[in-house]
Amino acid sequence: MSSSPMEVDAPLPNGNSAAAPPSKFGKLAESLKLEHQLLRVPFEHYKKTIRSNHRTVEKEVSAVISGVSDAADSDLSRDDAVNQLNSIVSRLQGLKRKLEEGSRTEHLQAQKCRTRLEHLESAELDNLSEWNSTRLKRILVDYMLRMSYYDTAVKLAECSNIQDLVDIDVFLEAKKVVDALQKKEVAPALAWCAENKSRLKKSKSKFEFQLRLQEFIELVRAENNMRAITYARKYLAPWGATHMKELQRVVATLAFKSNTECPIYKVLFEEKQWEFLVDQFKQEFCRLYGMTLEPLLNIYLQAGLSALKTPFCYEDDCTKEDPLSQESFRKLAQPLPYSKQHHSKLVCFITKELMDTENPPLVLPNGYVYSTKALEEMAKQNHGKITCPRTGLVCDYTEVVKAYIS
Repeated sequence: MSSSPMEVDAPLPNGNSAAAPPSKFGKLAESLKLEHQLLRVPFEHYKKTIRSNHRTVEKEVSAVISGVSDAADSDLSRDDAVNQLNSIVSRLQGLKRKLEEGSRTEHLQAQKCRTRLEHLESAELDNLSEWNSTRLKRILVDYMLRMSYYDTAVKLAECSNIQDLVDIDVFLEAKKVVDALQKKEVAPALAWCAENKSRLKKSKSKFEFQLRLQEFIELVRAENNMRAITYARKYLAPWGATHMKELQRVVATLAFKSNTECPIYKVLFEEKQWEFLVDQFKQEFCRLYGMTLEPLLNIYLQAGLSALKTPFCYEDDCTKEDPLSQESFRKLAQPLPYSKQHHSKLVCFITKELMDTENPPLVLPNGYVYSTKALEEMAKQNHGKITCPRTGLVCDYTEVVKAYIS
């Protein structure tokens, strides 16, 4: 039988047929499994604040104890002793203010964790539509923050009253580093690395090393060679044991200069190196907080597109109702596999209804297939004439042939 490609209705993503859908409770449980990031991010932020406050206390208390010990061991005059004690008291008062501020921050972050747990617990079948609407807004805010649409993300969160369910404060922390890197400044990024040194070391991150390499390259670009050599001895040499090849390549730029045409070294002076650092920072930042590397919106869209993707989606006559007829969706689905279809269904191009034994498919002389219901209706309205909506071919209804699908 000669026929054109036909629209296909894919089965459910989990491989079950429509005749045996999972229970609503099962869907709800599966939905909640996707909310790992919702709880992980505020918890990681909370732990980071606790560690920071603990380091502050240790540093200040150590300084105070040292000051008291020095004052006790020294033969000070009365006035000097009073001044020393006043200095210690002033430092303790400063520590108290920091602790109060740190305590408030910890309380707010703990409250955010509690709010998110309550939000997950509130997901019930009777309010699932409203809960999913809130989740969609959370996903959109996450996407906007990752794409640097900070003001729009803040406005959406405020008008939807979901400030405690999104991570605006966390992304604003990252924004400072991203903005600095885009201005070719590495100081904020290096400060961030120092602040998270132990965790970055545990994950074997190379981000700090890459920042140091870029700073060295900028010194070479400015033809400040002596300073570059001093910098390399101080900041790059400690990385030699683990990254010797990269280190040798970068240090060789001292001989080649910034205007070199040698491809191996020319690429090190290109502007895209700064873009690479921005992307690298975003990845390290997401790993640190337990975020997905891809925006949640992309992940959810890809989950749906993976159930819809078929070879027909990439053909020129793909129906416009198919999301994959859009170039943006095709690009998003490009790395995804085609959906596995156990039992394909034929859908009429005209009525969008299923073609089966009650509404069998009919073949036009040009090979295109449509449902009996659609062609009968067209024939009634056009005195027995059929017009193919795809090619414009006109024929009599008596010329169509019934199709038998094996």
